[in-house]
Order: sequence, then structure tokens, then C-alpha cells
Amino acid sequence: MTLGRVWSVALAGLDGRIVEVEAAIGNGLPRTVLVGLPDAALHESRDRCRAAFASIGSWPSRLLTINLSPATLPKAGSHYDLAISAAVMVADELAPPARLAGTVVLGELGLDGRVHRVRGLLPALLAAQRAGFEAAIVPRGQVGEARLVDGITIVPIGSLGALRAWLSDEPLPDADDGVVEDGAAPDDAVGERAGASASLHSPHVAAGDLADVVGQPEARWALEVAAAGRHHVLFHGPPGVGKTMLAERLPGLLPELTVAEALEVSAIHSLAGYSLDDSLELRPPYADPHHSATMASVVGGGQRMARPGAISIAHRGVLFLDEAPEFRPHVLEALRTPLEQGTVTLGRSEVQARYPARFQLVLAANPCPCGHAGVAGLRCTCAPHAIRTYAGRLSGPVTDRIDIQQSLVPLSAAYLRASLGERETTAVVAARVLEARQRQQRRLADTPWRTNGEVPGTVLRRRLPLPDGVSALEDAVRTKLLNPRGVDKVLRLAWTIADLAGADRPTSEHLQIALGMRRNAVTGWGSAA
Repeated sequence: MTLGRVWSVALAGLDGRIVEVEAAIGNGLPRTVLVGLPDAALHESRDRCRAAFASIGSWPSRLLTINLSPATLPKAGSHYDLAISAAVMVADELAPPARLAGTVVLGELGLDGRVHRVRGLLPALLAAQRAGFEAAIVPRGQVGEARLVDGITIVPIGSLGALRAWLSDEPLPDADDGVVEDGAAPDDAVGERAGASASLHSPHVAAGDLADVVGQPEARWALEVAAAGRHHVLFHGPPGVGKTMLAERLPGLLPELTVAEALEVSAIHSLAGYSLDDSLELRPPYADPHHSATMASVVGGGQRMARPGAISIAHRGVLFLDEAPEFRPHVLEALRTPLEQGTVTLGRSEVQARYPARFQLVLAANPCPCGHAGVAGLRCTCAPHAIRTYAGRLSGPVTDRIDIQQSLVPLSAAYLRASLGERETTAVVAARVLEARQRQQRRLADTPWRTNGEVPGTVLRRRLPLPDGVSALEDAVRTKLLNPRGVDKVLRLAWTIADLAGADRPTSEHLQIALGMRRNAVTGWGSAA
């Protein structure tokens, strides 16, 4: 019996484990056996690999056993195709095993032998790097993404024939033979040290400028405070007053991500199937799922191996839920734990997937199904029961986790004329936000938190001095206008307002403003505490 051994990576969430792919050719009736808890896509690898082998030779005509170890770990995805084929090559003595030492192999095969892109390449390579592997064979079309991982040699392969040639240390096929993908000649890229050509830049933000928003100075101020302290926001008002425009401009106010944060965000996007270039996304992400979205698409899910949802796609960025009351109630309720913990754990019978989900939530809601309730000059056609039901779709526990609750009203003609003058741009406001963030980072330098919105209540009250005018908070608690969570959120808001004002600590005025921002909710919408 001859044996071939190759290494690949299994992913459970962003956590990767090294998988040993073994191929053994022995005596017996010609058939291929694949063991090691493969899912449906992986189980079909036998047929893809057998067809692809026609481009370099013939599939073994004896009993072929392929084992994925550890056998108790569920395996999912098509990225094992190339590793299985490499192991079969070694077992069938079509290629020597020497060059595979310390190398992981990732890639999906087409029936003609081409190597296709795969999901989760970036987190898989990060796991391989942590495990001490020195090189990785990856699809040619994803060489830019692979180079984002520093300290590991990247071998881009476009076809099964190119893989065999590389393993045998032979000249690689020409790029114009119709097999190798994506332009650049393979021998130009083989052996390049990852990270050497990975440039860091901020992609164009096409969300528009804050100057596009006419009027609504209170809402613009609320958005600035939210950006400065990473606070969650609920915009409430009739259609057409600018709720969506404001939410879309929030990412432009946020500071750029650090390289470590950008790498984490890019790993999630890779796992979700997004195409990555040879540069990190330094701008905070933005996700806005439709109100018909399912639980799996918003929170994450899947049958055997749960994939990231919109809350993880928006990690380190903004999650915007327009027409929030139209979302399914169980989807909204599922946001409660991620809002508090910054992670989501999706359990399945065989494995648990944990994804980061530290997003900034922006909700937008109309006053009623038709949107005209309480609007001067407009007639609401909704029954009172329908208005109450509509408002009740945002439950108290959900709205209680929203820091800022801001009502927007239509502009009058006179106010509209006054608002058509010069307005602050995104760049001007973003500069103030960045300065406020820097003050927070200096104050919280010896803690795991970087913004006021992240600081736990116990730490907030113990380490940071309470602002002047705390009696106003005591009155709100005594009259049941604020609960303990509401007190913490008011204190966080007060600190953010002080940071924007350049003050060393909040004053009674800052506290009063924070109380107003916390309480600026229309009666009947969940809990205003």
C-alpha cells in the first residue's frame, strides 16, 4: 500500500484547525472511499477530483481510501479538492512528497482541472500561520487575498497540471494554455513572501456626504455623538425626513480601522464569500439587510456549519435596519445578546461556530404602518390597534439597549429655506469624531475598551468620576424613568458629549443633554428607560 499525506484547514467560525488529508492505494475492487465526517460538498470531491485527473493522467484503478483526520471533526466546503488531489498524486507516485512538507493546500477543482476560488481562504491561512506552517498552495485568483497574511510563502496555482509541475519541480504551464487563471505568469508569483506587496488603502466610500442632509440639526448632532462614542441609535419619524440618509452617512464619520481590526473584518468577509483584493478594507463595513431577511441571514446560520450573518459582516462597522418594526420579532430579539457581548455563538449538533459581532446598530422606524400618525397636515389611515401593534414590534428589551432615541419631524417651509445654506461636510464632522475617539483611547489606554459605548457599567461607575448634577439621574431612577441599564447609557453618553466638547469630565449640562438624548423617544415605543 502506498500512502500520500497533505495538510489543509477546517474552519468552525473563524477558528481553524489543521486537517491531515491521507490517500492510500491498496488492493481491492476499483472504488474511492472518503471518510472523516465530510459534508455533502466535500463528499462530492471524489467525483470532481476524478474528472479533473483526466487533465494530467488517470485516476487510480485500485481501491483508494481518502481519510480526513481528525476523523471526529466535521469537515465542510469544497476547498479540500486540491489537497485530496495532491495526496492522490503522491500516493500514486505521480509527484514526490518533498515539497509538501510544511505546506497547506487549499482550492476547489473544476472538471477540466482548473483551480477555483474558495470561501474562507484568509482565516484558513491565518490558522495555518498560527500552527507554524511556512507555505500555502492557493488558487491563483486569490493570490492577492492570500498575501494579506504575513510570514507565509504563497504558491498560487491555476490548474491541477500546474500543481503537479510545481510538486515535481518542473517548468509550470504557460499562462496562455487556457488552463491557468488570471493573467500573471505562475512563475512570477511562486515563492513570493506574503505581505511584501500588500498595500493598505481606504476604498472609496460611496455613501454620500453629511452635507446632503438638509435640516434635522438635532438628528445630525445625535449621529455625531453616536459616531464619537460608538452608541446605538433609533431614528423615529415619518417617511422622507432623512432617516436612511443619516444612517448611510454614519460609516463616513467613523475613524479608519487599525490593521488588526481590518484583518479581522476581512477574514469574516472572506468566510462569507466576498471577493478580497490585495489590500485590507480600512473603512468600517456597512450592512443593511432587507426587512424580509431571515434569522440565518441576519444573525448567521446553516445546517451543519453555521456561516456569518449580517451582524458579523457589520463587525467594527454599522448595521442598519430600515423599517425596523417590519423585521420578524424573533430576528430583532436575537440581537440582544450580540449587542451586549459583541459576539454570537451558533451551536449545531456537531460543532459550534463563534463569530465576532461588535457592530453599531442604527434602527429606523415610522410612527405607524402608513407613516402619517402624529404628522401635522397629514391624515393617518391606520386603526388605533394597528398603531399599537406596529409600535409593539420593537420590544422594550430591544429599545432598552439603544443609547440614543431621536425623533425626526418634517421641515417647515421657512425652516427649509433657512437650512439650504452651507452645511458641515462629513470630513469636518469626522475630524471632531476622531479627536473625541483619541481622548477616549487615552483615557482607556490600560483597559480592553477603546470607546465609551463599550465600557461596562461597573467599570464606568468605579473608575471614572461621576459628572456633576447626578441628582437628575437619581430623580429619573426614583420616578422609574430610568432603569439601571439606562443610567449606564446616560453616563456613557455624557462622557462622549464631554469628549466632543474637549472637557476633561462631564458637567451637569452634558448630563442633561445625555438625558434628553436618551429620553427623546415617542411614548409607546418599547421602553424609553
